[in-house]
Amino acid sequence: MPHATRPSTNESNFVLSALRENLRLDSRALDQYRPISLQFPSDPDVYGQTDVRIGKTRVICNVSCEVITPYPDRKFDGVFTISCELSPLMGAGVEVGRPDQTEALLSRILDKSIRRSNALDTESLCIIAGQKCFHVRADLHVLDDDGGILDACCLALVAALQHFRRPDYEVHGEQVTVFDPMEREPVKLTLQHQPFCVTTSYYDGGTIMVLDATILEEQCREGEIVVSMNRHGEVCQIAKYGGVPVDALSILSVVKQSWEKVKMMDAVVREALSKDERERDKGGRMKAELSAENERVMERPVG
Repeated sequence: MPHATRPSTNESNFVLSALRENLRLDSRALDQYRPISLQFPSDPDVYGQTDVRIGKTRVICNVSCEVITPYPDRKFDGVFTISCELSPLMGAGVEVGRPDQTEALLSRILDKSIRRSNALDTESLCIIAGQKCFHVRADLHVLDDDGGILDACCLALVAALQHFRRPDYEVHGEQVTVFDPMEREPVKLTLQHQPFCVTTSYYDGGTIMVLDATILEEQCREGEIVVSMNRHGEVCQIAKYGGVPVDALSILSVVKQSWEKVKMMDAVVREALSKDERERDKGGRMKAELSAENERVMERPVG
């Protein structure tokens, strides 16, 4: 990471010695995640914004959409893009406007895990074939990194896509009318599945596997394996960028362990979405508008 100071040799040896004894500096088990916090905006008119924290790691995701012309070779599909950005708040090593390798790597893995796995049905974003479609854009901002930013980014993105509502529209011939949220209730995106990323760090020649590594543990690891899969156990991708070799049996063990964590993340997102819906929909927007109209009618003088 550009902002992180490399640990000393003594620190690295201490971390490795502790892991060999199944100990971590924060007293967690080797396969245990830090507390996960997922929050949505309190404004009832705002959708598609998430604030995810895994320990001290914090990621904010914002999903937006606009009407554009589809790509010539994808006339029946909408457009879905993902962008990641490291915030200068992370440290002095992050420079605004200068592309970073970490940002490119995050965007690439998220693109393979979510867009290329067809998690979002892009055909449902088409308005008029070859003429108009929705462009859904997800912007991720990493505000603080204490390890596990990829897992946090994927969690924030999946939650934001499920929370987002696009505008409703009507088509009359070639005339498209896009309605304001106050005119018509916005529409949920069509998600075919919800993939999550689980990063496993390995040490000591691949004999020690650790989940949700902190920034210090990440700096001391010999490699990492990123497994992207959904709660049904369907693997979207397995990424291993460099590091010492790992045997096939260890990979299978990592996939099985990752599935349990994916189901845990999915439960966190579902619970947060359910809580958000209960807080927002206390009778719904229409009921609130009708109640306001009834109050105005009752205040009018009779005769």
